[in-house]
Amino acid sequence: MNTNSPTITVETARHVLWRYDRDGGAQPGSFTVHLMAAIEAADVQNRAILRNAYPALTEALHLARYDEEGLAKLRELAAVRCIRCKQTDGPFVPSGLCEACARPMPLDGVA
Repeated sequence: MNTNSPTITVETARHVLWRYDRDGGAQPGSFTVHLMAAIEAADVQNRAILRNAYPALTEALHLARYDEEGLAKLRELAAVRCIRCKQTDGPFVPSGLCEACARPMPLDGVA
Protein backbone atom coordinates (compact mmCIF):
# COMPACT_ATOMS: atom_id res chain seq x y z
CA MET A 1 0.00 0.00 0.00
CA ASN A 2 1.28 3.43 -0.93
CA THR A 3 1.48 5.75 2.09
CA ASN A 4 2.42 8.87 0.11
CA SER A 5 -0.33 11.45 -0.25
CA PRO A 6 -1.03 12.44 -3.84
CA THR A 7 -0.48 16.02 -4.90
CA ILE A 8 -3.77 17.88 -5.01
CA THR A 9 -3.80 20.40 -7.85
CA VAL A 10 -5.30 23.88 -7.66
CA GLU A 11 -8.08 22.76 -10.00
CA THR A 12 -8.92 19.70 -7.90
CA ALA A 13 -8.95 21.74 -4.69
CA ARG A 14 -11.30 24.27 -6.26
CA HIS A 15 -13.63 21.53 -7.52
CA VAL A 16 -13.90 19.97 -4.07
CA LEU A 17 -14.39 23.39 -2.49
CA TRP A 18 -17.27 23.93 -4.90
CA ARG A 19 -18.85 20.65 -3.77
CA TYR A 20 -18.50 21.26 -0.06
CA ASP A 21 -18.30 24.97 0.50
CA ARG A 22 -18.88 26.96 -2.71
CA ASP A 23 -16.62 29.64 -1.19
CA GLY A 24 -13.65 29.86 -3.51
CA GLY A 25 -14.68 26.80 -5.45
CA ALA A 26 -15.01 26.37 -9.15
CA GLN A 27 -17.73 24.25 -10.67
CA PRO A 28 -16.25 21.26 -12.48
CA GLY A 29 -17.65 19.61 -15.57
CA SER A 30 -20.49 17.12 -15.28
CA PHE A 31 -18.17 14.09 -15.38
CA THR A 32 -16.21 15.33 -12.37
CA VAL A 33 -19.41 16.20 -10.51
CA HIS A 34 -20.66 12.63 -11.02
CA LEU A 35 -17.24 11.19 -10.25
CA MET A 36 -17.09 13.01 -6.91
CA ALA A 37 -20.55 11.67 -6.06
CA ALA A 38 -19.47 8.14 -7.04
CA ILE A 39 -16.32 8.32 -4.91
CA GLU A 40 -18.31 9.44 -1.89
CA ALA A 41 -21.03 6.83 -2.40
CA ALA A 42 -18.64 3.95 -3.06
CA ASP A 43 -18.11 1.08 -0.66
CA VAL A 44 -14.60 0.36 0.59
CA GLN A 45 -13.63 -1.93 -2.30
CA ASN A 46 -14.90 0.37 -5.04
CA ARG A 47 -13.47 3.43 -3.34
CA ALA A 48 -10.05 1.74 -3.43
CA ILE A 49 -10.47 1.17 -7.16
CA LEU A 50 -11.44 4.81 -7.70
CA ARG A 51 -8.55 5.93 -5.48
CA ASN A 52 -6.12 4.13 -7.78
CA ALA A 53 -7.63 5.85 -10.82
CA TYR A 54 -8.16 9.30 -9.25
CA PRO A 55 -5.83 9.60 -6.26
CA ALA A 56 -5.77 13.41 -5.93
CA LEU A 57 -9.52 13.81 -6.20
CA THR A 58 -10.14 11.01 -3.69
CA GLU A 59 -7.64 12.55 -1.27
CA ALA A 60 -9.17 16.02 -1.62
CA LEU A 61 -12.67 14.66 -0.97
CA HIS A 62 -11.37 12.78 2.06
CA LEU A 63 -9.78 15.98 3.40
CA ALA A 64 -12.98 17.96 2.96
CA ARG A 65 -15.17 15.36 4.58
CA TYR A 66 -13.08 13.90 7.39
CA ASP A 67 -10.32 16.35 8.29
CA GLU A 68 -11.33 19.09 10.73
CA GLU A 69 -9.07 21.56 8.90
CA GLY A 70 -9.71 20.01 5.48
CA LEU A 71 -11.57 22.90 3.89
CA ALA A 72 -8.97 25.38 5.14
CA LYS A 73 -6.21 23.20 3.69
CA LEU A 74 -8.03 23.02 0.36
CA ARG A 75 -8.52 26.81 0.32
CA GLU A 76 -4.79 27.20 0.88
CA LEU A 77 -4.02 24.75 -1.92
CA ALA A 78 -6.49 26.52 -4.20
CA ALA A 79 -4.84 29.87 -3.46
CA VAL A 80 -8.27 31.44 -3.10
CA ARG A 81 -7.71 35.17 -3.32
CA CYS A 82 -9.65 38.12 -4.59
CA ILE A 83 -8.39 39.05 -8.04
CA ARG A 84 -8.57 42.77 -7.19
CA CYS A 85 -7.40 43.20 -3.59
CA LYS A 86 -5.54 39.85 -3.29
CA GLN A 87 -7.05 39.18 0.16
CA THR A 88 -8.11 35.69 1.21
CA ASP A 89 -11.15 36.91 3.17
CA GLY A 90 -14.29 35.53 1.58
CA PRO A 91 -16.91 35.01 0.60
CA PHE A 92 -16.16 35.26 -3.08
CA VAL A 93 -18.43 35.83 -6.04
CA PRO A 94 -18.08 33.73 -9.23
CA SER A 95 -16.08 36.47 -10.97
CA GLY A 96 -13.20 35.88 -8.53
CA LEU A 97 -13.76 39.01 -6.47
CA CYS A 98 -14.44 39.12 -2.74
CA GLU A 99 -17.86 40.51 -1.89
CA ALA A 100 -16.40 43.85 -0.81
CA CYS A 101 -14.66 44.37 -4.17
CA ALA A 102 -17.70 43.12 -6.08
CA ARG A 103 -19.94 45.82 -4.60
CA PRO A 104 -20.14 48.77 -6.95
CA MET A 105 -18.69 51.97 -5.51
CA PRO A 106 -20.77 55.12 -6.04
CA LEU A 107 -19.13 57.84 -8.10
CA ASP A 108 -18.98 60.18 -5.10
CA GLY A 109 -17.03 57.49 -3.16
CA VAL A 110 -19.57 57.25 -0.35
CA ALA A 111 -21.34 53.94 0.08
